[in-house]
Amino acid sequence: MDVEQVEIALSPKKRGVHLVTDEILSQLDIVSGFDKALLHLFLCHTSAALTINENADPDVRRDTSYFLDRLVPDGYAGFRHTLEGPEDMPAHIKSMLLGCELTIPVSGGRVMLGTWQGIYLVEAREFGGSRRIIATVYGRMV
Repeated sequence: MDVEQVEIALSPKKRGVHLVTDEILSQLDIVSGFDKALLHLFLCHTSAALTINENADPDVRRDTSYFLDRLVPDGYAGFRHTLEGPEDMPAHIKSMLLGCELTIPVSGGRVMLGTWQGIYLVEAREFGGSRRIIATVYGRMV
């Protein structure tokens, strides 16, 4: 088995659900060298998340953001961790609910997302800054 690893930097984004498939794949030249493999993406942050969902209709992103912001609202009275602002603890909860990692199959040097699938960064802070992803490919090289 072969393993390659690279760090990916995502540009800063405001709070919301952002389609980042192209931004990630443009920094993943290592995938092209693999015949059959798994791509593991690990987000190195506790106030954002990675997920896969439909990539065609932008309303999916808007509706997801709308739902998450109502599920875990800013300034929730029961939260004690508020040192970094009213959206800090809600951001941590959203990250825990959605997760910080994805595993995607690779075949013939290509990431095998479904036709309507895209990779999303859920930015749960008002301005979370640049986000880092560690991408690791495990498998058989070409």
